[in-house]
Amino acid sequence: MRAARTLAVTATAFAALGLAAPLATATHGPSSVTVSPFQAERGGDGSNGVTVSPFAVHQGAILTITVRGCAGGTVTSNAFPTTTLPAAVNGVSTATPRIFNNATPGQYNLAVQCNGRTLTQPFRVLAGQGAQGGLGGSMAPSSTEMAVGGSLVAAAALGGGLFIARRRRLTGAGV
Repeated sequence: MRAARTLAVTATAFAALGLAAPLATATHGPSSVTVSPFQAERGGDGSNGVTVSPFAVHQGAILTITVRGCAGGTVTSNAFPTTTLPAAVNGVSTATPRIFNNATPGQYNLAVQCNGRTLTQPFRVLAGQGAQGGLGGSMAPSSTEMAVGGSLVAAAALGGGLFIARRRRLTGAGV
């Protein structure tokens, strides 16, 4: 009996360690980031001082615009409302406009008005709102989820009742 219990605990510990190892190694990704010419073309190589991240953004998501050498200004596009570009910190200004929920998917350009000049950068809007993760109970369960939950509760009640009835019959209690 002791050997079986010890074996079960050891197997559980190794299973937990084996399942946690990929997660532990995944959090310590590459120590340096290299950018290929393809990636630079997609998000902006910074040659005009403007980069966007991510290059392809979903409707309703946030687009990060970074401008180098700009003392402040505005960013405009048909895909988001006009956004103020704050004063530069260490020579870099960043704006984070939210893409319209009803923006038509496709290629867009943004224009940065800064220091009396206009800088442009392309980006792409993707269809869809993405995953609805992290809503924390703001969505009601579906009828299928309710049916599955109800059947699990019924099965647990039936199993518990059978266990108690069997136990009573074996011990002779209640007579």
